[in-house]
Amino acid sequence: MFFDESAIPYFTASTIVMIMINTNPAEKPKRMMIDSTPLLGDPEALRARADEDGYLFFKQLLPKEEIHAVRRDLLEVVDKHGWRKPGQNADGGVMDLEALNKVTEEEMRLDIGVSIAAYKDAQKEESVHRLPHHPRLLAMYGTLFDREVLVHARHIIRMVTGHQAMVPTPPHQDFPLIQGTSNTWTAWIPLGDCPRTMGGLTVLRGTHKLGYVPIQPSKGAGSIAAQTCPWETDWVECEYEAGDVLTFPSYTIHKALRCQHKEMIRLSLDVRYQPVNEPIEQGSLNPHTELDWEEIYAGWRQDDLKYYWRKHDLELIPRDEKYLQPARRIC
Repeated sequence: MFFDESAIPYFTASTIVMIMINTNPAEKPKRMMIDSTPLLGDPEALRARADEDGYLFFKQLLPKEEIHAVRRDLLEVVDKHGWRKPGQNADGGVMDLEALNKVTEEEMRLDIGVSIAAYKDAQKEESVHRLPHHPRLLAMYGTLFDREVLVHARHIIRMVTGHQAMVPTPPHQDFPLIQGTSNTWTAWIPLGDCPRTMGGLTVLRGTHKLGYVPIQPSKGAGSIAAQTCPWETDWVECEYEAGDVLTFPSYTIHKALRCQHKEMIRLSLDVRYQPVNEPIEQGSLNPHTELDWEEIYAGWRQDDLKYYWRKHDLELIPRDEKYLQPARRIC
């Protein structure tokens, strides 16, 4: 499929959805996520839906401009490393694949989508660490947990590109990688419009009820895959827009759809939340890169979020490697 990059410097959800529908009019739509925004004022109903579906989706929970501010900070990192095509507006995500593919596989963070060096630069962006503490997110999780909320310090910035060595994230649970309390919830926050053709997240509805599912090694982010049974097919999808938030507990099986636009970068955040009085695996308080916190904090303008978790008397537990040992699931 050919796009005139000078005419379309930044795809919107409606633009790509229109292209997708017109190129394959016979394609039937998948089951779509239910917007739980109307339940924010009804805690019991919100928790009941979470217990039943194993995910919650909120349309426009976060202000678009705040999302785009983080997006622009990350695109400046991409620009710094010479991978963004010129002539775009500040939100434009068209990549120079020829330049990007000069980065060797050994230099890449294949769980992220850019080089190791670029990811370190991205992790230093203050806005990336400030957005997870947005009052609307804390209020939503406060309603869900009915307890004080702890934001994990380890934030994952997905900067998914069309680099030749990249593969989509396979079906998996977050629990083997996060551990701690199983009442840890992931917030997946798209940093810009992300229709299905851009490779957004899809969740396997109700799979949180399975508990821990044995894993197998796999290519893609996390390097593990959950084994699903033939009848487990209730995948739900979404045409995400900037400001939307998807959240799910750590036993819910989810994966990334395959991106059909390799010339575009897909930016998103993975942030974890839990009740403050439940155990947390100690690694969740470390940076998601080979930097220490002082290196990450060096250029920040404000100090209020530095080492914020230290004000709590947390129950720290070690990582248990048994959850990362391959095993067979009997369907």
